[in-house]
Amino acid sequence: MHTYLDFEKPVADLEGKVAELKALQAEDAAVDVADEIARLEAKAQRALTDLYARLTPWQKTQIARHPDRPHCKAYVQALFTDFTPLAGDRAYADDHAIQVSMARFDGRAVMIIGHEKGDDTASRLTHNFGMARPEGYRKAIRAMKLADRFKLPIITFVDTAGAYPGIGAEERGQAEAIARSTEQCLAVTVPTISVIIGEGGSGGAIALATANKVFMLEHAIYSVISPEGAASILWRDSARAPDAASALKITANDLMELRVVDGVIDEPLGGAHRDPAQAIANVRAELEASFAAFDADPNADWRAGRQDKFLAIGRTLGS
Repeated sequence: MHTYLDFEKPVADLEGKVAELKALQAEDAAVDVADEIARLEAKAQRALTDLYARLTPWQKTQIARHPDRPHCKAYVQALFTDFTPLAGDRAYADDHAIQVSMARFDGRAVMIIGHEKGDDTASRLTHNFGMARPEGYRKAIRAMKLADRFKLPIITFVDTAGAYPGIGAEERGQAEAIARSTEQCLAVTVPTISVIIGEGGSGGAIALATANKVFMLEHAIYSVISPEGAASILWRDSARAPDAASALKITANDLMELRVVDGVIDEPLGGAHRDPAQAIANVRAELEASFAAFDADPNADWRAGRQDKFLAIGRTLGS
């Protein structure tokens, strides 16, 4: 059974009835409920299609945070081979919220950097729910410099509510580490691709998402602040998060219109958590298309193009 979000209750009720009928049929083969099962399955599919055709920004936020949504680890294991993991920032510690590895994508050597949230209680605690500390961003900087030295294209997977705001992280220079990581994203000479697979929260996201090509999954979000944080600041009431989500323009379609991202990657009906394999296949197709475009322009100045791209954000909306 799926983990259903609050707004998915009509679908949950229908699919629950289907599950009950299938269990009844399995217990007693003489019971013929196949027609009723087919009718309810069709009704549930229509309900799901209708629901996902008119999602609000707050509902997309809930989908982006779904506990069963595939995270960085799932994409990396499915898309890449020949892993050589890298650990530590060579200064303080290894931050498990950011995972780094050299690997191969369709035979091509690449550098992978991504936020990992974890998929159960133990792994979520290990990865600090994807909220990186300064040493995580310094590890990412080390990986980007290594990739630049050996001419490895960089692929980042962004999925974080934001950088960790704890006292220790602030004492060790959280803001400086984020700024340096963003600066290094801009400085590398190799082509870079970033995919926002869930939450893209604040500077903790942009520190890895300053890339030549930035893609978002259909139900991912990308924002300078969480809806709850914005609601607390604007209205002193975090319960108004749905209002803030609408005002912030955090959805993939909003950000395509604002020219902040370069493309939206389709998700299976009902979100990536309903069919992770299909979501990952869609990401693969976008990565393949991006590398084909990179290969077609071998003399491109990726650093200058990346810098120009980000300097132009917001300047050409009226054109």
